Formats: sequence, structure tokens, C-alpha cells
Amino acid sequence: MSDEILTIKEVADYLKVNERTVYRLAAAKKLPAFKVGNTWRFNKKDIEIWISQQTKETGEEK
Repeated sequence: MSDEILTIKEVADYLKVNERTVYRLAAAKKLPAFKVGNTWRFNKKDIEIWISQQTKETGEEK
């Protein structure tokens, strides 16, 4: 597991989505994030867990 800290741009690249999407999800507390001053930061391990949870939820709906 990685304790690497990511920026909005890095998370957007990792998830292959727009930076604005990452910002909206973080602000709505739908994506695990924290603020350092006025900037959002993300723990890569938390993002990987979040992805796993999203995959399970999507799979259960089928």
C-alpha cells in the first residue's frame, strides 16, 4: 500500500476524469480527501480503497 499524497491533477489523471469532477466529488465528500490550506490533497491508498468500494457497489447493482 502507498501513503503517497496526490494533487487534484494527479487524481484526475489516475481516474481518467476531468479535474473539475475530482474537485466536485471531494467538495461533496464523495471522494476521500483533505485540505492543506486551500488546496485539496488525496491519499493514494484511500483513493484505491474508494475505487474498490465503487467497483463492488456497481457490481451489486447488476
